[in-house]
Amino acid sequence: MVTVDVRTLVVRILEVVFTVVTFSLVASVGHSTYSLWTWCMFTWCFCFCVTLLVLILELTGLGAKLPISWDDFKTAFAMLATLMVLSASIIYGVLFTCKTCSQPIAATVTSILAFVLYAIEVGLIRAKPGEISGFLSSVPGLLKVLEAFVACIIFICLNQNHYSHFPGLQWCVAVYAICFIFALLVIIFTIGRLLGLIPVFDKVLTGCNILAVLMYITAAVIWPYYSFHNNPRPNFCSTFLNCNWNLTLVIAFMTFVNLIAYIVDTVYSFRLVFFVTRT
Repeated sequence: MVTVDVRTLVVRILEVVFTVVTFSLVASVGHSTYSLWTWCMFTWCFCFCVTLLVLILELTGLGAKLPISWDDFKTAFAMLATLMVLSASIIYGVLFTCKTCSQPIAATVTSILAFVLYAIEVGLIRAKPGEISGFLSSVPGLLKVLEAFVACIIFICLNQNHYSHFPGLQWCVAVYAICFIFALLVIIFTIGRLLGLIPVFDKVLTGCNILAVLMYITAAVIWPYYSFHNNPRPNFCSTFLNCNWNLTLVIAFMTFVNLIAYIVDTVYSFRLVFFVTRT
């Protein structure tokens, strides 16, 4: 008999309901060509489909039989869905709603409720002190998901016309891409149970985190300088929030967010390698 935590089951059912209601409301309003609108719609559809899949696999007991780390997959997805739905709620609520737009307002509300549910799920399934669980259920694992997510937000805000003419900005884009690929590989290797192929995984992780911190420090200095030096904010950006200057500001802010995440990640990895393993 399949044993499923009732609280988690109820939360996932409600997640399915609220995500499908959200993208249905948004779709009924109409289509937009903005990349941020596409990100919001993709978020709700993606979270709905994967949550429904997790529900089916959990209830049938097939999830535990898959050749992957099922617990790590569920934790990673719950964390990613929390961040994605939060970003979609903010972006859609700020850019695509108005005081008299009932359907967009309703979609924003249901999206926020879906975010709360995914956050509750993370709290229900993540590792507790003293429990034996996978890497992605730990703080460093959740940070890897956060780092990959922030990089995705940076990518959807990038404008090729802005960075293609400046080698300094091209270096920043390379930093975002390289660190994203590393974080994604860690997540994939963990879910695929491939970490055993790297005997010194903890040391490799620490070294890569240190390198990522150094690279993000350069990006945190170079991106704002090249983007905002002698480039004041245009007046129309106060009303047209989706303008390139505002998106460039979002990238600068997210660069600092990821820098902080990598610093915290490095501290945890350093502690794991040089303190925990030696005791």
